Amino acid sequence: MFELVFLGTSASAPSTQRGLPAALLLHREYRFLIDCGEGTQRQILRSGLGFKRLDRILLTHGHLDHIWGLGGLASTFGRWEAIEAMDIYGGAWALQRVRELMRVVFGVAETRVRIGYHPIAPGILFEDDIFRVRAFAVEHRGAETFGFSFEEKERRPFLAEKAEALGVPAGPIRRDLVAGRPVTLPDGRVIHPDDVLGPTIPGARLVFIGDAGRVDTLVDEVAGADLLAIEATYTAEEAAVAAAFGHLTAGQAAWLARAADVKNLVLHHVSRRYNSRQILDEATPIFPATYVARDFDLFRVVKQKPLEREDVRQRAEEGSEHVNT
Repeated sequence: MFELVFLGTSASAPSTQRGLPAALLLHREYRFLIDCGEGTQRQILRSGLGFKRLDRILLTHGHLDHIWGLGGLASTFGRWEAIEAMDIYGGAWALQRVRELMRVVFGVAETRVRIGYHPIAPGILFEDDIFRVRAFAVEHRGAETFGFSFEEKERRPFLAEKAEALGVPAGPIRRDLVAGRPVTLPDGRVIHPDDVLGPTIPGARLVFIGDAGRVDTLVDEVAGADLLAIEATYTAEEAAVAAAFGHLTAGQAAWLARAADVKNLVLHHVSRRYNSRQILDEATPIFPATYVARDFDLFRVVKQKPLEREDVRQRAEEGSEHVNT
């Protein structure tokens, strides 16, 4: 299961309803902050998510509206929060701009928080036994720009009733079978994984793209995703402006979702000149399963289940500390 929380959904400048770009991806014990526009740390506080384990930051690119909040966040971590390190992943140009920002914020003073700068290239960024995070190239106004794919690995479920029928005891023997290794029982019988594992089940997949100037190069990258989150800065009436500034219209984003056969489309990075209805009116005739993200929207992605949407502030008001339980 993946949970995607939007902390800021405006393009370039904030509005009364939308903050600057930032989102939080949650999966088990992992938390990835994607971009960090101005005011992100206040949005984190308002959401009730808190700062715990918020030490992995992925940057789509280095434009200021996507990185300006990092200075304040690092300062807060170093002075007030028990966060020892921030690991920031992005293109070389984006990381250079962040370094310059940190020099402005801290000067030569001790930051009290270790900041790791990790240049990325298309390919796998993180991986464990259950899921992986992959980066891929996106075209946007000449900047080195990336999208991120969060992928649960396919698995074969352990069929406990079959194991019981075969007399397979609980414990390490069952773990070996789940890992794909045959085992020998005390009575000498050899049990193979195929004896107790069900058919392969594909994992959930969520693709996040920030700013983008074209979509035809992204079809293969997002194909079949359970959720595609991508910008929709303009509508078709201003398609020429969108092209000039390396952004998309809602219709272009919807075309990508349809061409790539994704399950759900979530649009963000919306210019403050539009409301959600205008964006939906353009996108849904092309791709009906479209949502326009609001600040504090949480989208829960579970394979083979309908997409769930809620406002994380309501959960915070009910006393929950974290989004994922």
